[in-house]
Amino acid sequence: QMELEALRSIYEGDLCFRELSPVSFQYRIGESGDPKAFLIEVSWPETYPQTAPVISMDAFFNNTISSTIKQSILDKLMVEVEANLGTAMTYTLFEYAKDNKEVFMENQPVNTVTSVSNSISIGTPDVKASKKKEKKEQLSKTQKRKLADKT
Repeated sequence: QMELEALRSIYEGDLCFRELSPVSFQYRIGESGDPKAFLIEVSWPETYPQTAPVISMDAFFNNTISSTIKQSILDKLMVEVEANLGTAMTYTLFEYAKDNKEVFMENQPVNTVTSVSNSISIGTPDVKASKKKEKKEQLSKTQKRKLADKT
């Protein structure tokens, strides 16, 4: 199949791409460790590309993404599918998802952000306290020096 060969050559060495079978492919949108990364699976029925590929986000990788967001991503991808029916579109779909990653995931809450901002506000009083301590130590050092000079 020509599209299969094309996908293999385009994504050769791309760690985001995974061929599950000659008619089923996964692509990770976003770096690993990115809280807004997600995984798309595209499978080709026998009548593809005259009929739509099966697009799934059921991968365990996506288990932190809300079902509402998954559904909205799939809906947007299906619009692309409709526009490309009859042509080899797996690459187009993966690239479309990459280009629109931020839009797709804009409503996905990211837990790490909130915890970072919290720790900053908690951290500020501690900084002031440690600065006071430093000043005290500096005084004692100069006092020690004065004593050393006298002796």
